[in-house]
Amino acid sequence: MTTPTGCEGCRNTDASAFAIPFTMAFQPIVDVSAGAIWGYEALVRGVAGEGAQQVLGQVTEQNRYAFDQACRVKAIELAGSHIGNQDTRLSINFMPNAVYEPAACIRATLAAAARMQFDTRRLMFEFTENERISDVAHVQHIVSEYRRMGFTTALDDFGAGYAGLSLLARFQTDLIKIDMELVRDIDSSRVKQAIVHALVGLAKELGMTLLAEGVETAAELAVLKAAGISLFQGYYFARPETERFRSLAELAQAA
Repeated sequence: MTTPTGCEGCRNTDASAFAIPFTMAFQPIVDVSAGAIWGYEALVRGVAGEGAQQVLGQVTEQNRYAFDQACRVKAIELAGSHIGNQDTRLSINFMPNAVYEPAACIRATLAAAARMQFDTRRLMFEFTENERISDVAHVQHIVSEYRRMGFTTALDDFGAGYAGLSLLARFQTDLIKIDMELVRDIDSSRVKQAIVHALVGLAKELGMTLLAEGVETAAELAVLKAAGISLFQGYYFARPETERFRSLAELAQAA
């Protein structure tokens, strides 16, 4: 891939440049063992209430880079304003095909973090295997560089999409986010329980952490906790809320 001349893309981070102006919703990631909020995932939303798919529908080959950059900046600005003095992490989805060269394409992210006084060690970057990865070696390079820079990395939607174990064999992130299809009704599925049990062993062997996403019921949570998982995300705890970071006390009141 070729880095944009003069890194023009790094300066094109204005969210208002898109037909559907967007902001971020935030969903908590809960560490049930510690009884604390581990972090928040930033999820794109339209400022007028449009869903993620409507916003993502405007992304093209021509504006993917600028969109990816603008999402990062917006998420960090909001997190810096609302949870700037906390220890919780901020998880940002990124598009592997929009990162030309990690060291160059991270400039806007670092500038936003510096401006908001947000410790970059609290940043987690996750990419989904649902997006077709055209150059696996390039993604290997991104993950390696991000980890070298001190960021946490995560493979989202593991168990769905274009690749699974074969992709994991090529590179290892810090976290694996178990896809919600494996989580859904796991309490009544011996097959899903066996798969998750195997993933727990695999993650332990590789020195990686598992996060179960899409948890919706107490029964699902109980089975996953018994399997040895501590990090969770899903409607059971809280739905994503636009420009809002729910505290642990608020989650307890809503339960």
